[in-house]
Amino acid sequence: MQFAVTFRHMEPTDALKSYAKERMERVRKYLPDPIACHVVLSTERHNHRIDVSFQLHNGLSIAGHETTENMYSSIDLCIAKIERQVRKYKGKLEGMRARPHGVHALPWSHSIIDEAFQELHEGNGKAVTKSDSPATPEFTVVKTEKFHAQPMSVAEAIVQLNLLHEPFLVFRHDTDSRVAVVYKRDDGSYGLIETPTASS
Repeated sequence: MQFAVTFRHMEPTDALKSYAKERMERVRKYLPDPIACHVVLSTERHNHRIDVSFQLHNGLSIAGHETTENMYSSIDLCIAKIERQVRKYKGKLEGMRARPHGVHALPWSHSIIDEAFQELHEGNGKAVTKSDSPATPEFTVVKTEKFHAQPMSVAEAIVQLNLLHEPFLVFRHDTDSRVAVVYKRDDGSYGLIETPTASS
């Protein structure tokens, strides 16, 4: 399994890198054919945050994060959470097959919108607000994350949703390649948004 650690806004140390790698090995034994693990360690004021992502051979991903006032504590708590999730879905993960050749994932992006939307003015590239009218709400994209809509069944998409700790997941039906979205409802159940088939 490939292993990488990225340090952000903090001094990199071999001790932290070794500790993180050692803790990741605890989770690895529960994973079916993991191919890569990426750990991001970052600090902001007194907050020490870890973000972890595992890539599996069958195309699924497992992710987790934790923030405390101590990086070693953040690592321990994050791994404990991931370990519980992996144990919970271990049987389902082992039953999920790798996708056949020729079935590709579609790229998509997830943006977080904030107030004060700006767009580039055509012609001179100057950033201007979308409207000068005070009655028009203004927003700005403060963060964009890019993903790939992997082909999978609805059941697999729900498992992937929980392993990523995300509110929604964009995926492709493994039977007809239609794009769909599975999401968590406030009552704890799951919702499904589907695009129509070509004949619909």
